[in-house]
Amino acid sequence: MIETPVLVAKSLTFVLSLVVAALAYHGYRRSGEQPMLYVAAGFVFIGAGAICEGLIHLAFDTSLASAGLIQAAIVSSGMVLVLLSLRS
Repeated sequence: MIETPVLVAKSLTFVLSLVVAALAYHGYRRSGEQPMLYVAAGFVFIGAGAICEGLIHLAFDTSLASAGLIQAAIVSSGMVLVLLSLRS
C-alpha cells in the first residue's frame, strides 16, 4: 500500500504538470508556435512518470527496480520533448 504523504505528493506533482501542460497547449493554440506543443506533451509525460512507478509496481507485481526504470524512461521522454522545444 502507498503511504498517504507519498500519494499526496505524487498527486500534486501530477496535477501541477497537467496545469503546465494545459497552459503550454493554450499558448500553442493562441500562437501556433510548434515548440509550445512540445512543452505541453513533455509535461504530460513528466506528470505520467511521476505517478506510474507505484501503479506499475502494484498493478503488474513488478520489482521496484523495474518499475523505477520504466518511470525514468517516461520522465526522460518528457524531458527530451521539453529540450526539443528549447532547440526549435
